[in-house]
Amino acid sequence: MPRHPTADDEATDSIATDQALADALGIDLEQGSTDTDELQSLISDLDDEVSPPVSSVLELLVGTIDSLQERVTELEDDLEQTHDVATTAVGDAATNEQRLEDLEAQQEATHDVAKSAIAKAQQLDAETDHQEDAEQLPDGIEPSSSPLDFFANCRQSKVKTMFVERANRQNTYRAISIAKRWPEFATTRTDGSGVFMTKADLQTALTAELGKEPHRQTIKRVWETLEEIGGDDVVEKTRQVGRDQTKTELLAMDMATAEGLLEKRYIGLDLLEHSDYKATTGGVTPVVVES
Repeated sequence: MPRHPTADDEATDSIATDQALADALGIDLEQGSTDTDELQSLISDLDDEVSPPVSSVLELLVGTIDSLQERVTELEDDLEQTHDVATTAVGDAATNEQRLEDLEAQQEATHDVAKSAIAKAQQLDAETDHQEDAEQLPDGIEPSSSPLDFFANCRQSKVKTMFVERANRQNTYRAISIAKRWPEFATTRTDGSGVFMTKADLQTALTAELGKEPHRQTIKRVWETLEEIGGDDVVEKTRQVGRDQTKTELLAMDMATAEGLLEKRYIGLDLLEHSDYKATTGGVTPVVVES
């Protein structure tokens, strides 16, 4: 049965033909770009040795090669320009994103400063009026409903100094920090009435907080501390999906309490300046305006 030529055979024959023509003309074929000036010079030297039709075909080929090389150069320039534009766009996007983050951070800092200034002014007004109730706060600022609510709304750097640096009660500080991160790790009830966190959620939150997997005893102590300082705001419950499922322990808060942890309403009042001894002894720290 006769064998039909394939595309590879045709390509091989083409290469062989090109090489034979190059050998006949004394041309050295090299991989890569072709110097058309050298080809044109060679054709001029061979002008007397080849017939006019062959010379015309050779000149046409040289012109075609020259045109193709110019087109390749143009495409390479376009590609390089496109790459530069894309690189610039990516760099501009990263710069704009960083600027946006900086602006958001500045806005939050400005908001804290303004809120602190307003609170200071209200506090001075309250002291000037000789208010009789020592636990009454400046107008518009709600009292805390639990130690957790109180500490969550104070400046966290001072809370950390109090519990971590002075009292060596890291788990209390961790409980406060994790409670404030409920939007990340807690589950919101389907009706939006509250949020709850399982021990698995607490473990995930502690991993994010510590930067490493927490010890089982740490999880237990933070869980108990969160329930303790939460007072009536944090309720321990159990959930069982089906009869065959084991009961799951939950720490639950209603939505108003959870959102109240994020208000920062005591920043600027300096309520921790003269009351940290109460916190370190484990007592409930009331919200008061110290004179």
